[in-house]
Amino acid sequence: MLKLQDLTKSYDGVNVLNNISIDIEDGEIISILGPSGSGKTTLLNMILGLVNPDSGRILYNNTDITNIPMEKREFNIVFQDYALFPNLNAYKNIVYGLRNKPLISSEEEVFEMIDLLDLKPHLNKRIDQLSGGQKQRVALARTLVMKPKILLLDEPLSALDGVIKESIKQRIRRIADELGLTIIIVTHDPEEALTLSNRVLIINEGKVAQYATPQEIIQSPNSAFVEEFILKQLTIKRQNILTLFGNEIGSCA
Repeated sequence: MLKLQDLTKSYDGVNVLNNISIDIEDGEIISILGPSGSGKTTLLNMILGLVNPDSGRILYNNTDITNIPMEKREFNIVFQDYALFPNLNAYKNIVYGLRNKPLISSEEEVFEMIDLLDLKPHLNKRIDQLSGGQKQRVALARTLVMKPKILLLDEPLSALDGVIKESIKQRIRRIADELGLTIIIVTHDPEEALTLSNRVLIINEGKVAQYATPQEIIQSPNSAFVEEFILKQLTIKRQNILTLFGNEIGSCA
């Protein structure tokens, strides 16, 4: 279990995070959701170990890791731009991290991950020959062969179109289910958070606005901000779809 206890962070006298406290169970998919400037990226970097809190604690399995450096936490991240090496093919990107730690995953385990993410047909391709979804899967495989204790994803779906986005969402759920891996996602998109996560942490102006299951958030938003940010965005999306395809939807009913 990961516990965040009263985490606070300020820059130049401005509070970015203010007393963030949540528990994350093993194997959960958690989305950190909020508007730009809400503090969600700072919180992700704090969990990863890139940023130290001004106060508060981070506990992993009841061990205080607040001051443990990133490289010793064994939490790994897939960045929004994937950070793949363009001079290496897909397979060499996947196994790159094993060069210095070859005992973490056997060759059999590497290929189990490749099969899990359906990457076998693409292993010899250059990075510039891969689609956005394939690049995302290579980045996931490269991270997963290092057997992270927690997987962090920074806007993993933002650059993908609808069909590929749904495919990646299914694979993220499968990773969590089959590996029992805790996954923490940062996103600005309420639809992504609500359809992918076990629980959603909504942050507004550096504070916890709500931390609950998607069903609880939809049925019982606990503030005007949550209702505005979540429900109205979803309503606008639905209205846009009906405006574009209303006749077609009606004829199929």
